[in-house]
Amino acid sequence: MKNSFYLLGLIVFPFLSSPLCAQQDSQYTQYMYNTQTINPAYAGSRGIFGVTGLYRNQWVGFEGAPTTINAGLNTPIGGSERLGVGFNAYYDKIGPANESLVTGDLSYTIFLDYDINLAFGLKVGANVLNVDYSLLDVRDAEDLLLQSNINNRISPVVGTGLYIYHEEDWYFGLSVPNILETSHYDGDAISTASEKANIYIIGGYVFELSNRIKFKPAFLTKFTSGAPAAVDISTNFLFNERFTFGLGYRWDAALSGLAGFQVNDTVFVGYSYDFGLQELGNFNSGSHEIFLRFEVGKFLRNFTGRFF
Repeated sequence: MKNSFYLLGLIVFPFLSSPLCAQQDSQYTQYMYNTQTINPAYAGSRGIFGVTGLYRNQWVGFEGAPTTINAGLNTPIGGSERLGVGFNAYYDKIGPANESLVTGDLSYTIFLDYDINLAFGLKVGANVLNVDYSLLDVRDAEDLLLQSNINNRISPVVGTGLYIYHEEDWYFGLSVPNILETSHYDGDAISTASEKANIYIIGGYVFELSNRIKFKPAFLTKFTSGAPAAVDISTNFLFNERFTFGLGYRWDAALSGLAGFQVNDTVFVGYSYDFGLQELGNFNSGSHEIFLRFEVGKFLRNFTGRFF
């Protein structure tokens, strides 16, 4: 384990001497099902009460690699379904650091013509960060930056989003999950960092190829000051309103395979595997992600064909 942490330390140490801006939010391969995490305007958009859970095990076989647990719920409130509320929590651990985030979401929807809806969202919450530098095997143990651990550092979270979608065919979103600059531990670049706002643009479209087959390409793009844009693209096929299979590509980072099964109108289970394309891929056997969605309500509608 020390050898792995030594390698982790070699990656971390060059960034500890000064603040930096980088990609900082947790990365999800099944982002098309986990939209509320990055866009509060999504809350309530499916028209029923829903609970989601996601577990991501990144860089399997590399000790100290990131693991993420995410849980959320959302529902419309009021008879008109204009208002939506949501709750989201995640726990992220990588090497010497662990981070917890709890947020609440509020959305308001305007019903436009042709079954098009426009939603505005607000996200508020708090982030708690812990870093134990003693777990790192570094060359200069006397470095002053490594003498004091970070213990329960709390930072506020305020975010906003815009989400426009057709009831069945397509969606597009623009969001900033946190507009405040805070100290944050970066699961992608593996460093402590001064967090700048991450701007997300998402979109997708559902094509009905036949009575039994639907096809949905989707994308997610993340922009952060001081870092290259992160781009995810995916293609999913839905068979008989039950089975989904697809491929994903994270620009210069990973190639992914995705699969899902709609157990019934209430339960959906998804799985994805990432094969790393970067040099770090030589030290691990890829990343696994499991997603679960549970929906209930007397107004339960069939959303399996929508994919979102």
